[in-house]
Amino acid sequence: MLRSIVTAVLLFGAAAASAQGVSDRIARTGLAATADSLKQPASADDRLALGGVLFLRAIEKTLQTRWRHGMSRTGGFLPVLRLPVPDNPAPEPFRPELIAGIFATLVDDMTAARAPLDQIGDADDASLTLALGDIWFDVNMNGKHDPQESLMPHFTATLGLFVAGETAPTIRFDTADAAWLSAYTHLIAGLGELVLAFDPTDQIRRVMDTGRAMDEFGADTPYASGYDMMLGTEIDMVAMAYFALRQQPDPARTRAARDHALAMIRDNRRFWTRVEAETDNFAEWIPNARQTSALGVPVPPDTGPRWLAVLSDAEDLLEGRKLIPYWRVRSGAGINLMRVLTDPGPVDLAEWVQGVGLLPYIEDGPRISPENWWLFRDMLRGDAALFAIWLN
Repeated sequence: MLRSIVTAVLLFGAAAASAQGVSDRIARTGLAATADSLKQPASADDRLALGGVLFLRAIEKTLQTRWRHGMSRTGGFLPVLRLPVPDNPAPEPFRPELIAGIFATLVDDMTAARAPLDQIGDADDASLTLALGDIWFDVNMNGKHDPQESLMPHFTATLGLFVAGETAPTIRFDTADAAWLSAYTHLIAGLGELVLAFDPTDQIRRVMDTGRAMDEFGADTPYASGYDMMLGTEIDMVAMAYFALRQQPDPARTRAARDHALAMIRDNRRFWTRVEAETDNFAEWIPNARQTSALGVPVPPDTGPRWLAVLSDAEDLLEGRKLIPYWRVRSGAGINLMRVLTDPGPVDLAEWVQGVGLLPYIEDGPRISPENWWLFRDMLRGDAALFAIWLN
């Protein structure tokens, strides 16, 4: 009996200590090994550490897939395709199903990262100190921290960023930030569900096959078109997205995306409730009005209330309580976003601009006002979009 108690105490002590030195462990061994060392968390600190490392590990896996297949070109607004990836001198062939595979894995990985975070309650005193300069992504999977694999270039690519000073800051993440990160997992998973709803695999294959067929014409003559060299890849990428959007989407996926968006808003409210109760001011990630951010970014004192007002407007749209203004209908009517997501149809850009494609979703009712967004934008004097990404 005594041996069992001693063993339990030792195991608990080892688990409680597992979240300590996480930043240094990432720097030395990488994200995959650190995630393995944090399994079966026993404390709030451990759960915060595990959720954070699994989140970063999910991003790393997408970068590794892109590097393995030579996908170094960034891809617009999508969360993991816009991050920089170094060139691979000997990539494996690209396959049309890779894009859907990346996002399917990402949705699952966001669920795994969220699980330990959702176990952190309001009364828990979770803490995780990370030096952002310690974090790196093993993009080329050689087990070594190469110079181009540090977090900070990805960080600045995502936020645009505005980090003050030349030294990567150290952040003490806490209970409030667990809710912030949970909200971010919902944001990324929701975007992933939208990509999967319009699964681009067949349209990517169609565009690639067309390109190969065109290359066969005049194969024995010199390459003559500078337009293809300058614009061909970009036009192909636009065509893939355009053709994918014109497909009938999977309603289960679009509804899941809406559910994630609503959950993100709930987590954001939980974050601001928790952060407002904080009385310390030490290495903060997103501060309340009495704190400062360790990023060196001035955060106006009204940021929380103004951002929550914007999110309330978004919730009204997702719940169908307010409508989106549309240029062809009067002020007493608009587009019901909830119905767009719960009973979706193909997205033909010409039909949406002209109106025939949106007619099934137009109804009478109160329209959303841009006032809350304008107040948020004016408060931040040109940085509203960057703050929206940061605050999610």
